[in-house]
Amino acid sequence: MARTPQAKPGPRRDHALAQYRRRAAVYDLELRLFEPLRRQAVDWLAPARGATVLDVGCGTGLSFPLLQDFIGATGRIVGIEQSAPMLERARQRVQEHGWRNVQLLNSAAEDAPLQGRADAALLHLTHDVMQNDDALARVLAHLRPGAVVLATGLKWAPWWAAPLNLLVLPAALRSVSSLQGLDCPWQRLAGRLVHLDVRQEAGGTLYLARGQVPH
Repeated sequence: MARTPQAKPGPRRDHALAQYRRRAAVYDLELRLFEPLRRQAVDWLAPARGATVLDVGCGTGLSFPLLQDFIGATGRIVGIEQSAPMLERARQRVQEHGWRNVQLLNSAAEDAPLQGRADAALLHLTHDVMQNDDALARVLAHLRPGAVVLATGLKWAPWWAAPLNLLVLPAALRSVSSLQGLDCPWQRLAGRLVHLDVRQEAGGTLYLARGQVPH
């Protein structure tokens, strides 16, 4: 009897929560290698002065200072993070800087209690969110028409650079709960945005994808 094909496992929230509970104390140190990608992402997102930005999977708030440089005191950041230990470090960062324009939500993206519509969204190193249709739908439903969405993260290297996957695999296993969609992480987002532009860096092992919410 022929075996029924099994569906590929998708993101697992319990696994992700356990991952980031372990990583919270050393996360900022581990992410130093990816800081140039973060800066490039925020520069390309380029939110306007006074804009409201959804920082999806904000982690410890490493993107907050860069976003603040763009939006200023009249803007607003809504940080969404399901890991309580990670969000506590983001809260400490907000307090240390005295920012009064940051709202922190301890929630999975698909359940985030968002209000109104924001002007932009950043999804930096959030592969699990990128593979979750409910999470993407929730985020995009709270963006105004024409809002800019910028996603970044790891991806499998192209065939001509396959040896680089020896570096991608351990990094992915430490940061995602599923390897599903790692060949084209932006695919689920592509059908929801217009004017999508994708750039690949580091031999095709990193990507930045930028698009707009349709009018």
